[in-house]
Amino acid sequence: MAKKNRQKKPAKTIASTQSLSAFVKSICDIMRRSNCASALQYVPELTWILFLRILDDQESQAREAAEAVGASFTPALQSPHRWQDWAAPFSENSDHPKTPEGKPLGWKRQELFAEGDGLLFDFINNDLLPHLHNLDIDELSGLPNPAASRKQRIIGRIMTAVERVRVDSETNLRDIFDKVHEIHTDRIDDTHFFTLSQVYEDLLLKMGEKNSDGGQFFTPREVIRAMVHTLDPAPGQTIYDPGCGTGGFLAVAYEHIARKLGNSPASTDIDILKHDTFFGREKENLVFPIALANLVLHGIDQPNLWHGNTLTKRATYGALFEQAPKSFDIILTNPPFGGKEGKDAQKNFAFETGSTQVLFVQDILSELGKKGRCAIVLDEGLLFRTNESAFVETKRKLVDECDLWAIISLPGGVFSTAGAGVKTNLLFFNKGKKTEKIWYYDLAHIKVGKKTPLTLGHFGFGKNGEVLDCHQLPVNLAASWLEDETNQGKTFPSYARLLKHHGTPKAESRYSWTIDFTSRRAKAREEMQPFLDETTRIKEVVIDLKIQLKRLKKEKADKSDQKALVADIQIQEKAARAATIKATDIDAAVFDLKAVNPNAIIKIDTRTAQEIIQNIETQGQIVTTALDRLKTMLTEEN
Repeated sequence: MAKKNRQKKPAKTIASTQSLSAFVKSICDIMRRSNCASALQYVPELTWILFLRILDDQESQAREAAEAVGASFTPALQSPHRWQDWAAPFSENSDHPKTPEGKPLGWKRQELFAEGDGLLFDFINNDLLPHLHNLDIDELSGLPNPAASRKQRIIGRIMTAVERVRVDSETNLRDIFDKVHEIHTDRIDDTHFFTLSQVYEDLLLKMGEKNSDGGQFFTPREVIRAMVHTLDPAPGQTIYDPGCGTGGFLAVAYEHIARKLGNSPASTDIDILKHDTFFGREKENLVFPIALANLVLHGIDQPNLWHGNTLTKRATYGALFEQAPKSFDIILTNPPFGGKEGKDAQKNFAFETGSTQVLFVQDILSELGKKGRCAIVLDEGLLFRTNESAFVETKRKLVDECDLWAIISLPGGVFSTAGAGVKTNLLFFNKGKKTEKIWYYDLAHIKVGKKTPLTLGHFGFGKNGEVLDCHQLPVNLAASWLEDETNQGKTFPSYARLLKHHGTPKAESRYSWTIDFTSRRAKAREEMQPFLDETTRIKEVVIDLKIQLKRLKKEKADKSDQKALVADIQIQEKAARAATIKATDIDAAVFDLKAVNPNAIIKIDTRTAQEIIQNIETQGQIVTTALDRLKTMLTEEN
């Protein structure tokens, strides 16, 4: 008699992010006990399983929508390679859902189950995965198949990272399939339609925490949301991330614009949003398919992602990027810090350097549209370094071509969850206008870490970009502010409150200040001029001396006279170099953009040494008294 899969009672609706998170955690628990012990193992495994489940749900909805209007529908996957064939739970009940061909859901899974253990593994590893891998590849040439649909290309790219099933027990695998099958639009009661994507972001965070190099592809989502709320992207604008990692910036921007469109957007607006709005590049083989799956899970069912090295422009797979424009309206990104690029990348840029983030800034300037806007995370080193020409010239190009209107100084521990302790800043700039003034906002005074991360509230934003009232702000944001009695009852000058729409910040405060960059450059030119004049004067002297030396050589004059003249020329040239270096140093100092808060209140201990000693003695006496009292209490109890 054929074996049968266990049948389950109808599942209850998942009503909140918390309940879905607990539900997904239960799936991860099964994976952890079945050869996927760490997040680096179970997140990629759950990614492809969850993706194929959501894909099947999307395809079913698309089929129903087409049939409702009498249109034809061509699915990306055919039987038996659809989730509904080989993964969905099976039942012989008459009311059990059917495939379009009239077979009960899970028929292939039941067929394999009835024939014996191990056959489900064999089907997935030897039939399903090879089929999915080759959906977008021409068998003869090995190149992208031009006949493949866009969705087939996405499926093929997501599944390239999956060589075989990691889960080592078919019983556990079927349990996983049963639970994942319950995740679908009819089951998730999500009034904001982003519950599943938020849960998936939590999984990516765990993956970032476990990866020693996680900082290269994970940016705290609250930082991303603050950047997106600041730029406030609108429907119809193109949005790009040249190092998109798991797709966080693109996913959050999608959420932001979708909220603007409301609950009943026009179908053309939705098509543009999902198909022609978001673009990205990613280098890492592990991360690229996860980025694709992440964006699909967020609702961007046709991500325009390019797989390859952004800086060398060498593509591993570029077929999904074919409709990308040459420049973009908005760029949101967090380029890798501290990387070292080879000559093949450096030769593509005007200012050659091995520093990855410097090359990324140059790349961004070339891909930002004429009136484009950018928000970027940059390390402190890039801002203050003036000892390398590429750093200085890149920043010069930035301020000459763009209005660098704001820099936010972030706390040192913001990226601790991603395995990076580097100090970072957020830069906002608009292309098409030279920088005249730079507005700074200081968040560096806030103590953050793995257990106390930076939140959206620290920027003064609510979850939908609204400006928070003072009583809604995190306690540690206003702690030092409230210590000053003169601030009692005053409105806290949060970043969001001081910010005006699209990069016109308000006045200065205890945490914000403005640098007149035009004046700074003018002052530097004034200070440089004497050294430049001195260099010009010396060069004229050197020219005269060289003319004299040439004449002496022609006349075959005394060698000692020639040597004296050569020595004089060398002295003059050394002096010219020294004057040039002084002028160059003054010019380079202009491009030290590090945030140094001139309004910061520094507490100074004015006590004398005797007063400090007296305080220590007093505190010691208090401790001694407390210990004596405790000893007495313990003695009485015994």
